[in-house]
Amino acid sequence: MGSIELDQLRTLVKVVQAGSFTRAAELLGSEKARLSRLVSRLESQLGVRLLERTTRSLRLTEVGREIFERAVTVLAAVEDTEQVAARVHDVPRGVLRLTCGVEFGQLAVSAWVSAYLKCYPDVAVEADYTNRIVDLVHEGFDLAIRVGELAESSLAARRLGELTYGLYAAPAYLERHGTPRNIDALSGHVRILFTGGVFRSGWRLADVRGSHTVEGPARLAVNNSYAARDAAAAGLGIALLPDAIGRTAPSLRRVLPKVEGPRVPYSAVFPSARFLTPKVRAFVDLALEQPQQKTVTRA
Repeated sequence: MGSIELDQLRTLVKVVQAGSFTRAAELLGSEKARLSRLVSRLESQLGVRLLERTTRSLRLTEVGREIFERAVTVLAAVEDTEQVAARVHDVPRGVLRLTCGVEFGQLAVSAWVSAYLKCYPDVAVEADYTNRIVDLVHEGFDLAIRVGELAESSLAARRLGELTYGLYAAPAYLERHGTPRNIDALSGHVRILFTGGVFRSGWRLADVRGSHTVEGPARLAVNNSYAARDAAAAGLGIALLPDAIGRTAPSLRRVLPKVEGPRVPYSAVFPSARFLTPKVRAFVDLALEQPQQKTVTRA
């Protein structure tokens, strides 16, 4: 058996993470035929089939999955070794692969990425905006930005800030239905309900009397805050929105400004705090410093 090359392991990992040789070739800036040869050579050296390939898909064999997981570990160890040297220079470089939710990507992360690329000429970014929870280690991501309280895991995290929420409605709606004077009056109004995240059970609000939950049917239930904002701007009801989104619609008015909505944290999540690369550290530091913080959070 010949010695296994790191290039072979990197190719196997990238092909599995990308889901195809074609996509992996695009990401690596290589040729599909070259990647296929590297994987075939690795299979030949190991004497086992790693991938079951068809014209439409590929999947790991049972032994292939075990070798893939070990390859991920080996490559992570190699990267950790390279990071020791990189920290001497402490210059962000290479490709930063990050993932976050679609909505928060629109709200904040896209602006952070643009600022990051302007600040650091030696980096590139691959951003995956998706609402599924990505496995950072197995899918090869450096960083995730996640909204909400984090579940227990082996991943490291850094809290970046919090989203504050308020009630918003269009003047036309308030002229027709009246302006609520307190939380109790909300039960007589048309609600536009955001159904994502922590709000499925109703609105959590607070005033000088304490905490309250406003429940009941809504005329519109939608899982996107921008859609809820647009519906409120069209005069269809009152919406509980992130302040950073509610303020973007000139036609919306803040309702019950002394009533506070929930505060929802958002965090940077990464595989290891011990071996934080300069490219990841630089992005997290930049996110903490962005002017967007002044509109997303409220003291």
